[in-house]
Amino acid sequence: MNAVATTLTLALALALAVVSPAMAQATQSHAQHHPAAAASADVDVPAAAEAAVAVAERFNASLANGDLTTVEALLAADVLILESGGAERSREEYMGHHAASDAAFLKGAHRQLLRQRARAAGEFAWVGTESELHAQKDGKPLTVQSTETMVLKQIADGWRIVHIHWSSRTQR
Repeated sequence: MNAVATTLTLALALALAVVSPAMAQATQSHAQHHPAAAASADVDVPAAAEAAVAVAERFNASLANGDLTTVEALLAADVLILESGGAERSREEYMGHHAASDAAFLKGAHRQLLRQRARAAGEFAWVGTESELHAQKDGKPLTVQSTETMVLKQIADGWRIVHIHWSSRTQR
């Protein structure tokens, strides 16, 4: 599938996820399955999206733990990662450029989940997460407000991440 077709497919999937009648069905809160998250975060994840959220969370945990083998396995080969006005257009490009530095930054950081919403429709799901990262930079505490959107696609082996958009700012 070429880049234009992939982009159109993702745009269509996101549009369908927003207006899909499946989204109108009763949802079981993700917070019910993760009591610790419920106590400190606003979580809205219907049962249909729980497996996709688990993959997103596994990706983030693996990145923070420096498990780049798992990080690579959870990304689709043609993943598109957007961050700070830049783009990495494949798993190979991300793994060869920013994966190691992202893992190094996250290794000593504490991630506090603030809000998470996810939806699934057909073979696509999206996960939107707002969190606060607490880290050290030059020996001084650093707090970063972070937002993350992931789009995942269901394949025979499970969910794979086909798009990530990260945005962050330091808290003053």
